[in-house]
Amino acid sequence: MRHLLAVVLYTALGLGANAGAAADIAGLRDGSMLKLAVHETPLEVPATSFTDAEGRAYGFADWKGKVVLVNFWATWCAPCRKELPALDALNRDLGGEDFEVVTIATGRNPQPAITRLFEEVGVKTLPVYLDPKLQLSREMGVLGLPVSILLNREGQEVARMSGDAEWDSESARAIVAALVAEKG
Repeated sequence: MRHLLAVVLYTALGLGANAGAAADIAGLRDGSMLKLAVHETPLEVPATSFTDAEGRAYGFADWKGKVVLVNFWATWCAPCRKELPALDALNRDLGGEDFEVVTIATGRNPQPAITRLFEEVGVKTLPVYLDPKLQLSREMGVLGLPVSILLNREGQEVARMSGDAEWDSESARAIVAALVAEKG
């Protein structure tokens, strides 16, 4: 697995050396990643805040300088439940100084239900953020769940996917690695 990850990262670093590599991520899509819509021009995101389980407010600006995969989900959403372990694996393996998965529970999601779901599906590294009144979700155009949005280091939306995906696949890892390789 480490050898495969090294090959994927090396390939992505090579792609990242090209100007406009964000557009090149479209060529890295395979399998469920084919659903990922890559924007020609990065889109600004709203400054609307969301909270953690303790009620502290956050905004996407808190992750500026990192590539971020934002995932909108809910405890009652079957595709979300299926996707969470793959998001957790991606965050466990690639998360750190340059990349992070940020999961935002959308709508009414009681903390005990979130804790129980994470335990049932084996999630260990994903953060718990909340958008209980759906304000951020509405402003981000989240019409169904799950929705995943890739943000570049400047905090702009570069790609979006509706529906679940295999975020621990070679294709997903190559896409993340290519975006991380872009130093701005």
